[in-house]
Amino acid sequence: MPQSATTGYSLLQRFLHWAVALLVFFNLLFPDGMNAWRHIVRRGDTPSAADISAANIHAYLGIAILILAVLRLFLRSFHGVPAHSAEEPKVFQVAARIAHGALYLLIFAMPLSGMAAYYFGVDLAGSIHAGILKAILWTLIGAHIAGALVHQFYWQTNALRRMTIG
Repeated sequence: MPQSATTGYSLLQRFLHWAVALLVFFNLLFPDGMNAWRHIVRRGDTPSAADISAANIHAYLGIAILILAVLRLFLRSFHGVPAHSAEEPKVFQVAARIAHGALYLLIFAMPLSGMAAYYFGVDLAGSIHAGILKAILWTLIGAHIAGALVHQFYWQTNALRRMTIG
């Protein structure tokens, strides 16, 4: 479905956006359980039940992010997304498409690399997951938030409204 097929996001699209955002922020801000588990295992020690539980929370939320992201893409393919506003210069429209594509890519790559490390013992995947992918994700989140604020306060579009109250 073309991007201009709709004028707003559905309630389910908005819910999935904010659910994924909250879960991503939680896992980015509170990875301590997974980090502790990883260090214990790398030393060759046996993690405690509490260490495993804390790591599982991080892992299960990552799996939830992956499932919700699949649902988001499925819904997006049927419902579409609103067109870019006329106030937004073409170069920023292209940048927004690239940034959104990269965000989706990372929303898939982060859980998959984390699962490769945690469940299959691929240490390189864990290093990439906790290193470069995490740094790129933080950068893209910052750009996404900055873009939303530019829309709201500089171009004065309804982009924030479309993703909050509809």
